[in-house]
Amino acid sequence: MPVQSSPQSNWLRSYYFTRAVFSITWIVAAILFGSHFMLASILLVIYPAWDAVANLVDARVNGGLKANPSQTLNVFVSTITTLAVVLAVMRDTYAVLAVFGVWAIFSGALQLYTGVRRWRAFGAQWVMILSGAQSALAGGFMISQSFGASAPGILDIVPYVGFGAFYFLLSSIWLTVVAYRQTKVTG
Repeated sequence: MPVQSSPQSNWLRSYYFTRAVFSITWIVAAILFGSHFMLASILLVIYPAWDAVANLVDARVNGGLKANPSQTLNVFVSTITTLAVVLAVMRDTYAVLAVFGVWAIFSGALQLYTGVRRWRAFGAQWVMILSGAQSALAGGFMISQSFGASAPGILDIVPYVGFGAFYFLLSSIWLTVVAYRQTKVTG
């Protein structure tokens, strides 16, 4: 399948890499500061807010919000989730995990759709498609955990963020390899 070598494909590699680095940084902060209620709460709010901003920027770079309806919806969903996390943090950790679970389902489905849509233009989107599907499944798991007996904490969200970081990094590397191979073939 041909892959465009364009400013958009270069952007996508950088975008995926940036998302991976942010997620890894968030994980480190969660591990280091997760036992401090206020810092953990801030981290929990920051994560969906970052997703909203990242999707907004990516949609604008790739033709605007109208041209990217799944990302536009993801901006909305992540913004609502950010507000819901603020409210959930004031209630309890069970509510926080449930909000993250619902968000993971919606944002995973939207990421899957975006990956499928981008496949034709940029190729190498199988990782993002897999990531979206796994996110939706992880959301269901988080929701079931939110009904558990032991109180969840920020570390219960770390594996979800970790898999996201892995998939974003793998996508960035995969697109870099595809572009390199294409350059070697045409160069």
